[in-house]
Amino acid sequence: MALKIYLPIYLILYMLVAFVIPTYRTYKQTGINPITFGKNDNAHDYIGFIMKVLIVLLFVAVLTYSMSEKMYSYLVPISYLQTQTLTIIGLALIHIALVWISIAQFQMSNSWRIGIDEENKTKLVTEGIFSISRNPIFLGMIISVLGHFFIVPNALTFFLTITTYIVIQIQIRLEEEFLQKQHSHDYVNYKLKTKRLL
Repeated sequence: MALKIYLPIYLILYMLVAFVIPTYRTYKQTGINPITFGKNDNAHDYIGFIMKVLIVLLFVAVLTYSMSEKMYSYLVPISYLQTQTLTIIGLALIHIALVWISIAQFQMSNSWRIGIDEENKTKLVTEGIFSISRNPIFLGMIISVLGHFFIVPNALTFFLTITTYIVIQIQIRLEEEFLQKQHSHDYVNYKLKTKRLL
């Protein structure tokens, strides 16, 4: 019962830490809206739309689990994965991901964006967590969704885990192409020294 109450609270906290607070902070300090996804008919904005859908579906999975056992049964729970060990691993993963994302957000400071900002040049951040991973926030998002799958294993959270990984990998490649154009040799050298995820 405690888990059913806690998971929605955690998810709201995650959204605040990963998106709302950094967006507000960046806008307050720079006057720049860090959310760059629009409504154009291109790959970048389509990825942004898919990411929004995946976030909504994650909320659906968690709230369905928390509110109604009957409704949750329609998500096709994977009973043999519903173990205490996997639940503990999942809880550890989502909390590690939250701390990891928080640190990465702090270290990115005003260079943080949701999507590709073609109008404002940002500093290339390569220190701290970014010396371990070129995309620590995306890595944290992948780990968080995987953790949710371990906690509430069902057809929807399995789909979200696979789809989130694929969509993030596509977005990473779009951003890498852009960053290489913007930062030239500095980004090429950074790629040689630091792995894409971990």
